[in-house]
Amino acid sequence: MVKVKFMDSVFIKNMVCNRCIMVVKSELEKLHLDVNSVSLGRVDLNSPLEEGDKLKLKQALLPLGFEVIDDKRSRIIESIKNTIIDAVHHQDTEIKVNLSELLSRKLHLDYGYLSTLFSEIEGTTIEKYFIAQKIEKVKELLVYDELSLSEIAFKLNYSSVSYLSNQFKKVTGLTPSHFKEIKEEKRKPLDEI
Repeated sequence: MVKVKFMDSVFIKNMVCNRCIMVVKSELEKLHLDVNSVSLGRVDLNSPLEEGDKLKLKQALLPLGFEVIDDKRSRIIESIKNTIIDAVHHQDTEIKVNLSELLSRKLHLDYGYLSTLFSEIEGTTIEKYFIAQKIEKVKELLVYDELSLSEIAFKLNYSSVSYLSNQFKKVTGLTPSHFKEIKEEKRKPLDEI
């Protein structure tokens, strides 16, 4: 007989980068929770999280800017955001992805449902959120000044430099070259996009 290992998942809002993962892991260790894995917006535990431990976790994470998500719909929204953030900001390869397929496959839900839910809760579309994340990545790459605009367009799967430039100006009100001159003043933290 095969023994099935129990796993409990906790979803955490504003956990958008590798540093966030390290901070959350540290707090989990302090609470002596039996952690299986920690990824963007999600903690998988090897045993059920008792209510008392859940309250302690909430209290430990809140001052650090993180929030435990209890509501199912909010967990789905956070999963959508984290999947997009991961695809745009944490993958070293070019973004060659059909967003609807990626989200449906990763969340095991119909894209139509995800799209409607996201728009209803967030007041914007998944596509606009994806574009905002891509533009923030463009800003980051412009600040680093290691890639040409053409290389950035290719890396983020834009069909042309002019398409990237037009979208950048539409979102930021600036051309990429003007943004490059003023740099950091116009960047946003990922959890504020």
